[in-house]
Amino acid sequence: MKPPLPMKPRPPRGLPYLLAAALIASSPAAPAPDMTSVPADLKVPETVAGAPQAGKRVRFELFRGSPPVVVYLPVDWSPEKKFPVIVELPGNGKFKNDLGDTCTGLPEGCSLGYGLSGGRGCVWVCLPFLNQTGNAVAVTWWGDAPGHQPDSTVAFIKRSVPALCERFSGDPGRVILCGFSRGAIAVNAIGLHDDAIAGLWRGFACFSHYDGVNERWPFDGSDRAAARRRLARLKGRPQLICHEAAGGKHGLDATRAYLEQSAIEGSFTFLESGFRNHSDAWLLRPSAARNAARDWLTRVLGDSPDQ
Repeated sequence: MKPPLPMKPRPPRGLPYLLAAALIASSPAAPAPDMTSVPADLKVPETVAGAPQAGKRVRFELFRGSPPVVVYLPVDWSPEKKFPVIVELPGNGKFKNDLGDTCTGLPEGCSLGYGLSGGRGCVWVCLPFLNQTGNAVAVTWWGDAPGHQPDSTVAFIKRSVPALCERFSGDPGRVILCGFSRGAIAVNAIGLHDDAIAGLWRGFACFSHYDGVNERWPFDGSDRAAARRRLARLKGRPQLICHEAAGGKHGLDATRAYLEQSAIEGSFTFLESGFRNHSDAWLLRPSAARNAARDWLTRVLGDSPDQ
């Protein structure tokens, strides 16, 4: 594996963690381990109904008649100060592989944001993808087949993020968008869909897949020309681009090559999880890669809002 070094401009801190992450990379002689070989030190809180409060993960209807969102307020939350916000988009539902990795496609099944924050210091919000009319959750992709138009999901996110920041003391200048698998593709495909939604985010974290690397995803605009137009809205903001070990033709090396060819300059940090699993639950386990991901988050949230 190539060392997980960022593309230009190089971040000023965090490199020791990134180099440490390389030590757990796979090799032909030593395949990457299954994540279940490392005991989890975090457990995502059960999602319950009710009013959000510190240390509790709650499913509730943010807007009357809209599909519910899932919100976790950190254990150190209080309304007296502003908190950074991690907004997470889930992977495709109905997924299961030979390793036993699964994904429900629902906000309740997300783990990425909780693993990044450890349950402290950040409001963690998991938002659904919506069908074309916006009145139901899309468990796979977004919108309706065959075109999977993003409009209803984009409109829902534009409305939800400011409302959640206002309601739960979120700092609108420190909102991170992240996602796993389908959600990782959507970080750009949805999160950079237009200038208005692109302006919501301070940074971005993708785990496993990246918009534009594979042009055969079943949504209109999955081609590289459209993906590059979206990527142009990044405007230098930092992205953490992660993948499981041995990611194949759509893995980390393919993403690195795609971005080099795109001629889009940005603060890209590349990182392998060190595990072979297609699952965001790897962040619920201690590892050098998790340390690196958390270091990236701390660095991005600590930067000046005027990037």
